[in-house]
Amino acid sequence: MRWHAELAWLGDEVAADVLIEAEGERFTAVEPGVPAPPDAERLPGLTLPGLANAHSHAFHRALRGRSHAGRGDFWTWRDRMYALAERLDPDAYRALARAVYAEMALAGISVVGEFHYLHHRPDGSPYDDPNAMGEALIAAAADAGIRITLLDACYLTGGVHRPLQGAQLRFGDGDADGWRRRVEALHGVVGEGDRAHARLGAAVHSVRAVPPDQIRRVAAWAARHRLPLHVHLSEQPAENEACRRAYGLSPARLLAECGALGPLTVAVHATHLDAEDIALLGAAMSGVCLCPTTERDLADGIGPARDLADAGVELSLGSDQHAVIDMFEEARAVELNERLRTLRRGHWSAGELLAAATWRGHRALGWPEAGRLEPGAYADLVTVALDTVRTAGTTAEHAAETAVFAAAAADVRHVVVSGRPVVRDGRHLLIPDVPAALHAAVAAVTGER
Repeated sequence: MRWHAELAWLGDEVAADVLIEAEGERFTAVEPGVPAPPDAERLPGLTLPGLANAHSHAFHRALRGRSHAGRGDFWTWRDRMYALAERLDPDAYRALARAVYAEMALAGISVVGEFHYLHHRPDGSPYDDPNAMGEALIAAAADAGIRITLLDACYLTGGVHRPLQGAQLRFGDGDADGWRRRVEALHGVVGEGDRAHARLGAAVHSVRAVPPDQIRRVAAWAARHRLPLHVHLSEQPAENEACRRAYGLSPARLLAECGALGPLTVAVHATHLDAEDIALLGAAMSGVCLCPTTERDLADGIGPARDLADAGVELSLGSDQHAVIDMFEEARAVELNERLRTLRRGHWSAGELLAAATWRGHRALGWPEAGRLEPGAYADLVTVALDTVRTAGTTAEHAAETAVFAAAAADVRHVVVSGRPVVRDGRHLLIPDVPAALHAAVAAVTGER
């Protein structure tokens, strides 16, 4: 397999006339300044490594357009989300996730981190296969041609010291040992055979949903297996207040006390942190996944992204509840939010934001050998057109800035994942009509046509 990119971002600069070769799933050569050979597929525009969506709740996509009218906050939105969660079964979830992951592929995403807590039947009883819902997500990613890290979440309480109720019943495993037993059935098979595109990670839903003694057990299991550990952190001030009332600690300090911070930990959102929290995350070399389009859609607030990065925290990006699926929008929002917060411009370069959207996101999901255009990396390519109404007029000198600050998911033309073409000329090669697939899957779970 050979491609010739008109322009390609090579991690520190945009280069012209880049010959890219791969064998199987991996790149074997990346050479700039090479005339186009006749047998190479031409890639006009700017070619990037595959994008990483480090935080997804696939079923939330069915709420797009249905949860934006009227007033409210995160908690009123959550009620709508819980009502939707009660309607899903493994077949419906696979169909919905398949369409959502196909939308991600069209947006240039080669790997998704699916933060998965929809485990059981609506009454809390397990399916015949206790991992039927997780298996549906793994299969859906294969259907759509992308890789997945299934971040299997422990979710035990409906709030600090409150039992699960209603839709939450299907999230729970009783305790961390019950969660571990279920997840270990996946641990031995994910990454093999028809699941070779998948890897496993652990998750603590939040300090609201997992008591401290149970957090310790989940964190210890993840550390023992060297798996990523993701956790929603300080998404809402109410979460911080409840944690301090119950334990006398901030959520970040509580995670540290439970041994849940470390180089393989990724805190999601991390919106409402104080200076001590930021220092804890930096000292532990933990990462943070920012989800700016969700954080603004749910009125969560603007997090201290620049302060986190300055403390040594590695940033990645996610689309979370999928108000939009567009990693360029997520990347530029990191900079634009900081401008709103500080009334100054220029907090990140385009290269730093592309790193958050590519190799740093892959590393956060346990794919450190992906997200770069270099020999040995997974052969993931995303080509962005530079002749659309959003991108026309750019030059090689400004191509990276155009991608971050002007391009949209709609400008993605070609996508290759693990050496396999998935999108060509803006068309998904495995799911020919992605809008129709989305419409059908959303209608099936909402009951609306």
